[in-house]
Amino acid sequence: MFADTVHECLEEELIGKGFRTFHYTGTSRGELKAVIGEYEGIVIRSKVRLDKDILQHAGKLKFIARAGAGMENIDVAWAESRGILCISSPEGNRDAVGEHAIGMLLMLMNNLKRADDEVRSGIWKRAENRGYEIMGKTVGIIGYGNTGSQFARKLSGFDAELLVYDKYKTGFGGAHVKESSMEEIFERADIVSLHIPLTEETRYLVDEKFIASFHKAFYLVNTSRGPNVKTAALVQGLGSGKVRGACLDVIEYESVSFEKLGEEDLPENFRYLLNAGNVILTPHIAGWTHESNRKMSEVLAKKITAAFTAE
Repeated sequence: MFADTVHECLEEELIGKGFRTFHYTGTSRGELKAVIGEYEGIVIRSKVRLDKDILQHAGKLKFIARAGAGMENIDVAWAESRGILCISSPEGNRDAVGEHAIGMLLMLMNNLKRADDEVRSGIWKRAENRGYEIMGKTVGIIGYGNTGSQFARKLSGFDAELLVYDKYKTGFGGAHVKESSMEEIFERADIVSLHIPLTEETRYLVDEKFIASFHKAFYLVNTSRGPNVKTAALVQGLGSGKVRGACLDVIEYESVSFEKLGEEDLPENFRYLLNAGNVILTPHIAGWTHESNRKMSEVLAKKITAAFTAE
């Protein structure tokens, strides 16, 4: 069952391997509960939430395929306890996320958004828009999975020092990356980029205490999940100057439909971000390029067929 839109190459590959496919068009949890029991596999992105309340009706389900990296919309533990294979495709969009994070950082540090707006308005300021180079800076990377490692790889040509902390990995240091501790990142980092999942452990990882722990003012990049950062703490850090600027592809309030709200109805801290000249915002598109759209489906196709078809 395809419960969300993905690149058509996934369906084509599955059909070619003998799978039968169906496109679910329902819009309510009740509708999903009523039909999920008929299917052995389900393909989703982020908008479909598969918790125990839904999955307990999926008596035939053998796999859940998530186009993307984050699995927070799936009760993975409950699913796996029932023998349901949970598959994601972070390999498909890791390059896109790495490039986007660097693009946002360059835009922020070199005042590109402000300078572009000014030139289009007939304002020509050079000294006022003097930027900063990544070269020579110390970059702290938190999380060294698919996106963290690709971000580091793409940064390796900028001649910055890369300090990487991953609570669950060791032995990954090399010529361009130094395996580090959070204490060293707190002491030395000029730039910090998050590459972590959203779990109870990482929710509000960036809070008042986290920001206060840095010895220097720093730039923050978040292409992971909005609730990894406590917006109120970030706003406080931006206001005090402890956070020099922020690049946010994700925000804490993403479940809010901003299209239906007037500016006066927006959360106060989000209004601050909207009006801050040292904040770059994008609508959760870091991993959503034309290339990654296809690559994520190709990854899922390989994983599904490897698990459920004979050679």
